[in-house]
Amino acid sequence: MPLGTLDSSPPAFFKQGPSAVSKLLFFSALSVLLMVADARFGVTQPLRATLSVALYPVQWLAMRPQALAEYSSEYFEARDVAQASEREARQQLLVQARRSGQVEQLALENTQLRELLNLSKRLETKGIAAEVLYDAADPYTRKLIIDKGMANGIKASSPVMDEHGILGQVTHVLPLVSEVTLVTDREHSIPVLNTRTGARGVAYGESGGAPLLELRFMATNADIEVGDMLSTSGVDGIYPAGVLVGKVIKVERRAETAFARILCEPVGRVQGARHVMVLEPLSDQLPPRPQIEKQLPVAAQKGGRR
Repeated sequence: MPLGTLDSSPPAFFKQGPSAVSKLLFFSALSVLLMVADARFGVTQPLRATLSVALYPVQWLAMRPQALAEYSSEYFEARDVAQASEREARQQLLVQARRSGQVEQLALENTQLRELLNLSKRLETKGIAAEVLYDAADPYTRKLIIDKGMANGIKASSPVMDEHGILGQVTHVLPLVSEVTLVTDREHSIPVLNTRTGARGVAYGESGGAPLLELRFMATNADIEVGDMLSTSGVDGIYPAGVLVGKVIKVERRAETAFARILCEPVGRVQGARHVMVLEPLSDQLPPRPQIEKQLPVAAQKGGRR
């Protein structure tokens, strides 16, 4: 039988249902209808919720290898960080133990010398622990808000420090909170002492973008070097003497000016401090300043006698 005479259509027994084109058109229309109905009326939302609950165990099991890998990585990283922190803490503890012995010996010698010279005792400074709530909203200032105020005995001009050194002083006190101006604020100044040479100066907040201090009005031939540590001098009646303030990081000696440009890095954690100590200002323990009576000019005194 010639091949061209064969009927290519399937037998009637295999003819079941609509054609493939009809199925394509039907399901396309159904898909569009379901998408429109879901976008407008959310008809498939219950079905999605049911499927998500049913598939959650499968998703949870599928995510376990990744979660286990992340947990293992975080565990080993945290362990390494904890071990490094422990080693650093042990080293600091050894250094502090050595310094504490020296401090006790120096304090004993200082007490004996003061008694020998019949000098008054050094002023004791009390402190109140506080927590930093947030930074001040003004972007042009460097200030912090702490969770202690007048109700806790905080006073204006109280020095504020952390475990490293001076941070600033309290400039505004409210009943429950207080505002602290940092040493890097451009409106703040603090008397300092060079621990290497004993030279005194005044450090001002740097007005630039970096949180630095500037040691102003120092002569170009002044004995100051990079790496010198600056501490509070205690002559202002506010900050206790001997607390670290900053470290000299840059000294520029210019021929056209009589003063050197000296930049210092604050020792205290001015960025990121969480817990601070508010000290009692020394002015509360010092005797009041004597009042100087104004004297009239000599001519006025003679005129009054006449």
